[in-house]
Amino acid sequence: MRLRRKAVAVAAALLVLSGLAACGDGTTDAADNEAGVLNVGMPNGPQTENHNPFLPSAASNSLGYRWALYEPLVMFNQVKPAEDGKPWLATEWTWSENYHKLELTIRDNVKWSDGQPLSAEDIAYTFTLLKTTPALNINAIPYGDVTAEGNKVTVTFSASQFVNQMDILTQTPMVPKHQWEKMSDPATDTVKDPVGSGPYTLKTFTPQTVTLTVRKDYWQDLPKVKELRYTSYTDNNAQTTALANGSSEWAFTFISNYKAVYVNKDPQHHKLWFPPVLGVHGLFLNTEQKPFDNPILRRAMNMVINRKDVFTQAESGYFYPEVTSVTGIPTPAGDSFLADDYKDKTFKVDVNGAKKLLTDNGFTYQGDSLVDPTGQPVKITLSDPAGWSDYITTLEILKDNFSDIGIAATVDKANQDNWTSNVDAGQFEAVMHWTNNGATPYDLYQSMMDGALYKPQGQSGVNGNWGRFRNAEATTALDQYANAADDASRKAAMDELQKIYVEQAPVLVTGAANAGGEYSTLHWVGWPDENNQYAPVQPTQPNALDIILHLKPA
Repeated sequence: MRLRRKAVAVAAALLVLSGLAACGDGTTDAADNEAGVLNVGMPNGPQTENHNPFLPSAASNSLGYRWALYEPLVMFNQVKPAEDGKPWLATEWTWSENYHKLELTIRDNVKWSDGQPLSAEDIAYTFTLLKTTPALNINAIPYGDVTAEGNKVTVTFSASQFVNQMDILTQTPMVPKHQWEKMSDPATDTVKDPVGSGPYTLKTFTPQTVTLTVRKDYWQDLPKVKELRYTSYTDNNAQTTALANGSSEWAFTFISNYKAVYVNKDPQHHKLWFPPVLGVHGLFLNTEQKPFDNPILRRAMNMVINRKDVFTQAESGYFYPEVTSVTGIPTPAGDSFLADDYKDKTFKVDVNGAKKLLTDNGFTYQGDSLVDPTGQPVKITLSDPAGWSDYITTLEILKDNFSDIGIAATVDKANQDNWTSNVDAGQFEAVMHWTNNGATPYDLYQSMMDGALYKPQGQSGVNGNWGRFRNAEATTALDQYANAADDASRKAAMDELQKIYVEQAPVLVTGAANAGGEYSTLHWVGWPDENNQYAPVQPTQPNALDIILHLKPA
């Protein structure tokens, strides 16, 4: 799964609520609640109508309402990745042949929203559609044979899918064959009349607001939420204003001064929860540029990063949770994956230790300035888009941290389009970036270290390993983990990846990814929180459907 920054990261350093105007009708009154309305928001700007659930650019994906229309086979909980999944459209699922084969039992008595029955043939068609339409297969799953018989579906794969189980079972929305087989090109045809198995159907669409209404023939108990209104606000500031005044009741947005501008507006009802998941944010150093190809320098830089300052200052003490493990793996989500050698090793800032590591390995000082083994002063440009205020604040903190060991850093507040192109082509020295995340730490380490994702500096089309890190042992360990025949072999590979990360510091981790959100209990209760972690609270994730089904009028 992919928890991207998108508009979420674009926040002003200070939010002045009185001067902001929000999109939408701006009200959530008692009449709304009596009508069973839930107002959901995202700060993603005007939307173009397309309800294609597979395309990241579609409005249904951007705002998250695809999961109210379409459903997955299984509902896994990212916050507790070790837990078993919850049966959904599939009542049973079995992996065999070292995760090369998946057998599914499809739930009976489910109807599509147009009244036609959902069958195993529809599920098989969905997988075949992804197999034959690479543009929709965004996770590049290597589908093989797909067959359906009775209520059973069998899918084979050309490689082990241990690391992709959540992508296949939870992140893949099922679609009806009778609608999709009529499209000339499912990757480009606009889906304006969505037919899904979920509890809602499309009522109205405008570039600012999408309204869904509950259907009467849904296979589960009908949700108490009778109408969902998804509003796309112009930016984080407008979204925050809407949360503060109650016109938006559920969102995922960065709020730099969240207590003053959001929580304190209604402390009894304005809530937020941002649990860590198995992905991270960190400083990607371009390891093809000297002296950052030197792991000694990268380790020393890692040793002086004040992760707590990044968490409390750049991320307002909640948005990207602090990572305390030296392995870079977020906890508690990753506790069960920690190698024995690192279970009790907590990250601590160590300036003196970093200086000693450097001077013991050929680095010297001219006054307060660090000089590399070739005699060149160590300088670095830290770059991110100007509008990503949390990242920019992080870079300013890192600039100060690096100065403690004599590295002269400059913060470049870049144009976003230029920055994206430069990162893609490897034309940078250091950038704050995110990793992928999944049910295991494999995804975050793959984003950092997989040689299979490597492209030479100047070549674009990178999807991971933005730092151009090359280490044959890491690539081998990633492959071994993904294709291991048993848990012992898998653990050995994960232990090796942690060792390589600690010793090579390919990415300087600053915080964990999250699957969080802001929500109001004024009209609706039953939300997940620290004491009831049944789902991540981010409204664009598949689990948003599970949350909606849990909600009850306050």
